[in-house]
Amino acid sequence: MPKGYWIARVDVRDPERYKDYVAAAKPAFERYGAVFLARGGACERLEGPVRARNVVIEFPSLQAAVDCYNSPEYQVAAAIRQEVADAEMVVVEGI
Repeated sequence: MPKGYWIARVDVRDPERYKDYVAAAKPAFERYGAVFLARGGACERLEGPVRARNVVIEFPSLQAAVDCYNSPEYQVAAAIRQEVADAEMVVVEGI
């Protein structure tokens, strides 16, 4: 079964409150088997607009990735993130 991946591009407006998001999201990530492959760090723009923070999270399956996002645990965290950051997020199926 192919893995699923969250790809998120984020500009954090309030770094202190963003820590609350990270803490709130942790239980959902643990429950759904998330493995962080990229979490911030240096990046170089090749094409198109850039956001300051880029994150890639691997899940055991596409369904696990979608279920994590839709879980009650993550939705609490998402509400915090949406208050303190601007983001684009997609879920993609691995090969």
